Amino acid sequence: MTAVLERIDTPLAEVRASVFVVPTDAHESDGTLEWDQTTLVLVEAAAGDETGIGWTYGAAAAAKVVEDELASMIVGMSALDVRGAQLAMRRALRNAGYPGIGASAVSAVDIALWDLKAKLLGVPLVTLLGAIHETAPVYGSGGFCSYTDEQLARQLAGWVDDGIPRVKMKVGREPDRDLDRVRVARLAIGDDAELYVDANGAFVPEGALRVADAYAAWGVTWFEEPVSSNDVDGLRLLRSKAPPGMEIAAGEYAYTPDDFRALLGAVDCLQADVTRCGGITGFLQAASLADAFELDLSGHTSPTIHAHVICAVAKARHVEWFHDHVRIERMLLDGFLEPEGGQLRPDRSRPGLGVELKRADARRYAA
Repeated sequence: MTAVLERIDTPLAEVRASVFVVPTDAHESDGTLEWDQTTLVLVEAAAGDETGIGWTYGAAAAAKVVEDELASMIVGMSALDVRGAQLAMRRALRNAGYPGIGASAVSAVDIALWDLKAKLLGVPLVTLLGAIHETAPVYGSGGFCSYTDEQLARQLAGWVDDGIPRVKMKVGREPDRDLDRVRVARLAIGDDAELYVDANGAFVPEGALRVADAYAAWGVTWFEEPVSSNDVDGLRLLRSKAPPGMEIAAGEYAYTPDDFRALLGAVDCLQADVTRCGGITGFLQAASLADAFELDLSGHTSPTIHAHVICAVAKARHVEWFHDHVRIERMLLDGFLEPEGGQLRPDRSRPGLGVELKRADARRYAA
C-alpha cells in the first residue's frame, strides 16, 4: 500500500505548453468577429510516469503565461493537489492580470492536472469527478454568418440527420438578412429539431428585442448573447421581455465565480467554458452556483473536456458540439468521442480524459 501511495502522490515534475494553429475549412464569421484559423494552446503536466494534457482555445500568448508565470509556481507540489495548484496560479497572476489570457492559461493547466490526477489514480476523469449522468447531450453549433444559405442548410440538417436534435446558428452580422437565414435553417432541419441562435453580443437590448420576436415566429427557443455578456442589465431586460418559450443564455466569457454570480437572474441557462473559467475546478464552482439558483448549466465548446465534466453537474443541460473544435479535436486527439443519438458517452475504459495528442498529426500545425 505504501508503494502505491508513493507512486500516486508524487510531485509535479514538469509543466510545458505548445501552440498549434489550425486553418478553418472555410472562412468563418459571427455577429462581431471573423476568422480563418483557430489557435489551440496545449499544456502537458508530468508526474511520475504519467502525463496529463489540457488545452484552451485563444491567444498563443497563453502559452507564454504558462511557461513564464505559472509553471514555476506549481512544479514540486503534489500532483494530486489540483485545487492548491490553481490557487497558487491565480495568486501568481495578481499583478499580471487573471481574467482573459491569464484565466485561459490557468484553465489549460488545471485541465491537464485533473487529467494527470485521474491517470495517476488509474480512473477515467468522469469517474474521478463523481459523475451523476452516464451521457452528455450535445447540440450542433456552427451556421456561421459567412456561410451561404446552402452551406447553412447542409450543416444544420447534417447534424439533425446524425441524431442531434438541436442546432445553433450565428446571427447579428447582417440583421436584415438574418430572418431569411433563420427561415432557411428551419426549413432545412424540419419542425421537430430545436433551433438556437447566437449573436455574440452584436445587438443593443432594444434591437435584440425586435429580432427576438421575428426569430420566435420560426420556432427559435434559445437566444445566446443577444447583447454583450458584460451588459448584465441588458440580459436581464431581455430575459423579462423575450417571447414565450425563448431562453436567454450567456456565460462563455465568465472567468471568475464573481462573473457567474453577476449573471444569476439575468439568464435562463448559464453557460461556462472549461477552457476559460479556471478549468475543471472553475467549472465545478460555476456548477455549484447554477445548482443553488436552480439554473441549468451548459458546456461551451471543447466537447472532449465537457463530455466528462458536464456528467458531474446536477443541473446539466448540454454540451456545444462546435464545428471548429470538433474538427480540431477529431484531427489531433486519439480517442476523440463521437456522439450517438445526440449524446456523448465518456470512455470509461481509459484513464483521465481518455485522449492523447496525435503528435505526428499535430506537428504540421505547430507554431
